Amino acid sequence: MHRIVVCSTCERTDGKGFAARLRAAFSERGMEFTVQDHDCMSNCARPLSVAFSAPGKATYLFGDIDPAGDLEDTLAFAALYAECADGWIEDARPAGRLRHCLIGRVPG
Repeated sequence: MHRIVVCSTCERTDGKGFAARLRAAFSERGMEFTVQDHDCMSNCARPLSVAFSAPGKATYLFGDIDPAGDLEDTLAFAALYAECADGWIEDARPAGRLRHCLIGRVPG
């Protein structure tokens, strides 16, 4: 199962609201992702933090997510991630601004 974790305590952001909007958007699009909000992801210098993970796939950590403006780019990255067997995305241009928010990618 694909999972997205959203920091719910990043200052000056609405992580819980962003997680709720992601859940609703995935449901509307029929995409199977679990969206969790988590109290702290220890990336306080770059709020809002969002991570993607799935068994056997690379894990991605993003920072500086704009909850008001990055929903569509986050959904675009999720589609790329879901389509990639090992999660190793070589061309993230379809994810728009989100690709510039990448902090790290860890092999699965």
